[in-house]
Amino acid sequence: MRPRPRAERSSPVRWRQVLLPFLLSLFRGALPDQIRYSIPEELAKNSVVGNLAKDLGLSVRDLPARKLRVSAEKEYFTVNPESGDLLVSDRIDREQICGKKPLCILDFDTVAENPLNIFHVAVIVQDINDNTPLFKQNNIDLKIGESTKPGKTFPLDPALDSDAGPNSLQRYHLNDNEHFDLIEKQAPDGRKYPELVLKHSLDREEQNLHQLVLTAVDGGDPPQSGTAQIQIQVTDANDNAPVFIQDVYKVSLQEGVPLGFSVLQVTATDQDEGVNAEITYSFHHVDELVEKFFNLDKRTGEITTKDNFDFEIANSYTLSVEAKDHGDLAAYCSIQVEILDENDCAPEMVITSVFTPLPEDSPPGTVIALIKTRDRDSGENGEVYCRILGKAEFILKSYSKNYYKLVTDGPLDREENPEYNITIMATDRGKPPLSSSINITLHIADVNDNAPVFEQVFYLVHIAENNPPGASIAQVSASDPDLGPNGHVSYSIVASDLEPRALASYVSVSAQSGVVFAQRAFDHEQLRAFELTVQARDQGSPALSANASLRVLVGDRNDNAPRVLYPALGPDGSALFDTVPRAAQPGYLVTKVVAVDADSGHNAWLSYHVLQASEPGLFSLGLRTGEVRTARALGDRDAARQRLLVAVRDGGQPPLSATATLHLVFADSLQEVLPDVSDRPEPSDPQAELQFYLVVALALISVLFLLAVILAVALRLRRSPSPAAWGCFQSGLRSKSGPGVLPDYREGTLPYSYNLCVASQLAKTEFNFLNVTPEVTPSQDLLCEDAAWLPNTNHEGAGVPFASDTILKGSYVVHVAENNPPGASIFQVSASDPDLGPNGRVSYSIVASDLEPRALASYVSVSAQSGVVFAQRAFDHEQLRAFELTVQARDQGSPALSANVSLRVLVGDRNDNAPRVLYPALGPDGSALFDTVPRAAQPGYLVTKVVAVDADSGHNAWLSYHVLQASEPGLFSLGLRTGEVRTARALGDRDAARQRLLVAVRDGGQPPLSATATLHLVFADSLQEVLPDVSDRPEPSDPQAELQFYLVVALALISVLFLLAVILAVALSLRRSSRPSSWSCFKTDVCSKTGSGVIPNFSEGTLPYSYNLCAASHSSETEFKFLSIKPENGPSQDLLCNEASWFESANNDNRKMTSNSVNLQQHKADQTP
Repeated sequence: MRPRPRAERSSPVRWRQVLLPFLLSLFRGALPDQIRYSIPEELAKNSVVGNLAKDLGLSVRDLPARKLRVSAEKEYFTVNPESGDLLVSDRIDREQICGKKPLCILDFDTVAENPLNIFHVAVIVQDINDNTPLFKQNNIDLKIGESTKPGKTFPLDPALDSDAGPNSLQRYHLNDNEHFDLIEKQAPDGRKYPELVLKHSLDREEQNLHQLVLTAVDGGDPPQSGTAQIQIQVTDANDNAPVFIQDVYKVSLQEGVPLGFSVLQVTATDQDEGVNAEITYSFHHVDELVEKFFNLDKRTGEITTKDNFDFEIANSYTLSVEAKDHGDLAAYCSIQVEILDENDCAPEMVITSVFTPLPEDSPPGTVIALIKTRDRDSGENGEVYCRILGKAEFILKSYSKNYYKLVTDGPLDREENPEYNITIMATDRGKPPLSSSINITLHIADVNDNAPVFEQVFYLVHIAENNPPGASIAQVSASDPDLGPNGHVSYSIVASDLEPRALASYVSVSAQSGVVFAQRAFDHEQLRAFELTVQARDQGSPALSANASLRVLVGDRNDNAPRVLYPALGPDGSALFDTVPRAAQPGYLVTKVVAVDADSGHNAWLSYHVLQASEPGLFSLGLRTGEVRTARALGDRDAARQRLLVAVRDGGQPPLSATATLHLVFADSLQEVLPDVSDRPEPSDPQAELQFYLVVALALISVLFLLAVILAVALRLRRSPSPAAWGCFQSGLRSKSGPGVLPDYREGTLPYSYNLCVASQLAKTEFNFLNVTPEVTPSQDLLCEDAAWLPNTNHEGAGVPFASDTILKGSYVVHVAENNPPGASIFQVSASDPDLGPNGRVSYSIVASDLEPRALASYVSVSAQSGVVFAQRAFDHEQLRAFELTVQARDQGSPALSANVSLRVLVGDRNDNAPRVLYPALGPDGSALFDTVPRAAQPGYLVTKVVAVDADSGHNAWLSYHVLQASEPGLFSLGLRTGEVRTARALGDRDAARQRLLVAVRDGGQPPLSATATLHLVFADSLQEVLPDVSDRPEPSDPQAELQFYLVVALALISVLFLLAVILAVALSLRRSSRPSSWSCFKTDVCSKTGSGVIPNFSEGTLPYSYNLCAASHSSETEFKFLSIKPENGPSQDLLCNEASWFESANNDNRKMTSNSVNLQQHKADQTP
């Protein structure tokens, strides 16, 4: 039986019920043993006897709680529950109640509850003179012989007066007469009876009839009296009256004597003879009880019993016997019969109070019933003691006199025993003892002392994703052994690791049945597991409850097809290609197909298959890795361009798949293959077209300007007679500057950089690939990092790196935690061979594994002698989660016999990876991004979400989000598990428009690892409001726009110069006739002496212009950035050909060309006249 908190819920009244009897027993000597009242008989109903509550020391205010009442066989009295007065409730006739007893006392008990007390009360009933003395016969006839001598007495029937004490019969008197007188005598029982005495002799002849009046008077005030007429007839002489041997006889009888038992035989003698000597016996003036119990033989005088005596009714009888002869002469004697008690009455028990039903939380010592015992026998025959038959939970305590209290002796539990049948036996001390028993049925009232109990403290529920909304996923059940509302259980969800506001949209529980329903279709990829705390609560007061944990695991279905990450399409939607050296050997790693599957477990196990190949057998594809390798060397007949169609299938049932197309080109350099790999023209770029038109316009105007200048000069020279005017065009005027190389710009947004080198005489374009910087590598896929399908075997503090269980005969499962020390023992296999010598010597080896054969030795090894399996490296759960080995045990017999056993090694996860925040991330320029929040956003508005992943598995990958710092605490709330940032209240007038949150992301490992993220939140209704404020630096310049600007300026400048040249030529033509001297500025002596600059003429080699070509998969535009000319430096080294001599040879060729040009011009000048 479970202990229950009864003591805490016990009311103070119950404690008083236990303590007050103890205190009363201490002070019982100070309290009166009995309360006494005295009242006259025949009081009217509801007459007040006295204030019982006051006399008992009880407060009137406590009377309703104490329930003061009278406990008696016949209730002559009652207690007023409001005032505590003792009232008369029935007619009280003293003579009927007490008879002739001189003192009439009504004893009864009063019972008070809470606590239980019994008080003894005695009411003395005083007699009133309400009864008149009455004679049994109103007419008394006597016959007296005339020879009767004076002094002879004649007993008369006494008068009967039911009153007692002074009001009873006090005296007799006789009317005045000459012959008779009256004397009074007293019987042994105290009654007075009259005797008639003859004073003078009678003479029949003188007066044969005498009339007398006998009066009986009581002692009341006023006195009452009764009369009887005595008629005496004087008869003729009968000289001798009968005479008894004894005047008084005393006899003792057992009350159990049988009927007809001879009590006594009285004898009287008569000295007369004849008829006058014949005596007859009869009872003389006896009451009805005597005639009921005794029989008198008229002839013999023998007295026998005629009924059973009962000592408890009457313990003595007085008989008066008359002996009379035929002459009517009589004699009288008195017989006193004493009844001796026998143990013929069994004890009786009366239940005065029963407190049922009894609350089950009643403390020990609580009174259940009050029992009164009595035995009508006397002496030891009337002494009674009681005991309980069985039932150790209860005891009897003697309370007072003949009262017993039935009390509890220990705690009660209704759930174990809702009802008790208690048998109490009362036994007297007579010989043989007599006994009787009574049964008390005690009902136990229920108290809410039992909390509901769940069948299971922890429930683990598996449910597959994509379940129908409203489906039942589990049922919890709790029982409560209490009754009624105390045992009525209702269910509710009181806690969860889901957000409280979102909980109702996920699950609900039926309050009556405990059935848990899914409110939505779960998605394993979004929610893999969550916990609920279901409470079972009863309806008691106070209500008791119990909790049970419910962990719901959302199982995976194969509802996500694999997604190919690489190869991807180019920015324009065209397929990218991979190059393969022509001399690649078999096994050369060409590329790798990278794919992920959002599902888990077997559904996410990907396999790679070749669906179609341009040249089957040329390439091999890793089934699990997706690595494309050359299967053989390239042959002469193999095409330079190859195409592979690869299918990626998952392990679901049915499996889902995706395809990827690989374009592979055999080439030793990229320049060989660029013109061939493009299948369609490059899409037009509006910016590039605008730049093209601007350049064309600039070139056209420049040419027109030059033509205009040349025309003007030619016109001037034609009019000049001096050939020296052409001296300004001599070849010695050449530029001294060398070629320049533009600087290497590595800015821009695209993650791949190339060097573009353009040659004037080559038909191919060469690309030199630059190294991809680590910081621009694509981030890891979110789904690949989750490894919840493998159970977490991270036994923290276990001290043993592995544990194994036998699944079936010939198979073992070994758990080893990652980051184990290399060389550690992870398992031991053991085989026995009953043969002797070499035939029974066993050696162990690894004969098969799902690892690559070349890599197997670097993972595990087995001791050939002991069979201990060692880890050769530290395993990494994130790279290798499980692998299988086949260990062979082989004896040394001939032929050798062997047996194999499978060993599956599961690599458990440790918390060795900190969370990685995917969002928010920094901008391309390194600045922090921001999120906008509407100013009127209500509480609960979803602002943004912190997205983080953890490469670990199980609990180690369970992430929680916490606010470390906030500009305005209380303005935003953060989902503990979801990372959702919501408004906790509306924006106030005093709240700043810009807010900053520092969020920590912790995993569930021990110890936990964490990462931080900073959120910049701006309250604004539109982005335009906040753009001027959130930018911390000026907008970066656009090289394309700057180039266009310079082209436009150059175009405008040259256009102005062209117009000025035209205007000048026209003006000179108009004025040449009038002022020929004004054209003297065109004479040959005006030419520059320093020489004009001429750009070197490169006739062969690669032009000294270098560009950055940036290609991105997400952009449809190609960006070019011109490099500035650096005369002192050559272009950077080409990555593919590793030669830089091309620029030097080009410079040498240019110098030769320039020298040849000068010599030619000098030769022509010498031949000119």
